Amino acid sequence: MDTSIAFISDTQLLTECNKIPNIKNRAYLVDDLIRTYNLYDHMNVFKVEPVSYDDLIQFHSSSYINYFKQLNDHEYSLIETENEYGIGYDCPVLENIWKFVTFIAGASVTAAKLLTTMKYNYAINWCGGWHHAQRDSAEGFCYVNDIVLAIETLRNYFGRVLYIDLDVHHGNGVEYAYMTTDRVLTLSFHQFEPGFYPTSGSLNDIGIDKGKFYSVNVPLKEGITNESYISLFKKISSMVYCSYKPNCIVVQCGADSLIGDPIGGFNLTPKAYVDCIKTVISWQKPVLFLGGGGYNLPNVARCWTCLTAVIAKQENKLPADIPDCKYFSSYGPDFTLNISPGNRKDYNDTGYLNKIIKTIENNMKMIQN
Repeated sequence: MDTSIAFISDTQLLTECNKIPNIKNRAYLVDDLIRTYNLYDHMNVFKVEPVSYDDLIQFHSSSYINYFKQLNDHEYSLIETENEYGIGYDCPVLENIWKFVTFIAGASVTAAKLLTTMKYNYAINWCGGWHHAQRDSAEGFCYVNDIVLAIETLRNYFGRVLYIDLDVHHGNGVEYAYMTTDRVLTLSFHQFEPGFYPTSGSLNDIGIDKGKFYSVNVPLKEGITNESYISLFKKISSMVYCSYKPNCIVVQCGADSLIGDPIGGFNLTPKAYVDCIKTVISWQKPVLFLGGGGYNLPNVARCWTCLTAVIAKQENKLPADIPDCKYFSSYGPDFTLNISPGNRKDYNDTGYLNKIIKTIENNMKMIQN
């Protein structure tokens, strides 16, 4: 067993994740595949410590958190809560929503606290990564921003924290939380095109006031391939790392950047994520790995299982053919761990990518000064 890895998972956490309609059963598929490959044997597994009201208002407004308590008591119908505090269309009222919120946030905070003990190099919570939630509203399937709460826990111990977001959608909730401060640098790689949610995260969104140049956005067009993405990540993340010199790193590994996702438009396979994660690991800093989006559920399970294996140093020990497991039929028709690249057109030409690199390079010089 690699005693340097803390992995967050318990039955109640999986149950709470299963309440979200658009990813129903996803947490179960991920957990089952990781177990099937015996990766639990190479990590220390911890149960969630649910957060308290006081923990939640370290970032969220008290009025927003009080509203969850009222919803939990079934005082309002779905119609009456439409659009108030973001509860409605994409963030519907969930049964026992207070328990849901405290467990979702608690899982990432638990992982962060384990990193601060200095007993673990890495902590993993694939049920985390809800990066769209705002201080006083739910947004984009995200009810509570577990990432910001975890970062605050880490920041109090480590100081400088680098946040990296690999989700196909811009990590707007996390960026907005830190856009006026240099305490945390946020780096988001995402699809950025007219009408694509959440329509934020342009190359020119760099933060304001003390936070100017500490928001770094890599806005990509549809169809980016493994080769281009990996090259871009290595160049930009290394520039950011060397300029900012963080003491701790948080990586949101939203799997909706994979080919075949019904929402995203990229042409990536798990190899892109694996190579990015290897770059981060090479920096030899404490890292918190979180989940995020991902709506082709079997592919999400494939991706996060591969990442777990890399973190646990078991990458070369995974059979390509998925062993018999509870959700085996979900992985048809090929029943393999790999995902083949698609043939979606890549609209990210060399000139566009070089412009992104050059702009960020110039901005990082401002941080060094």
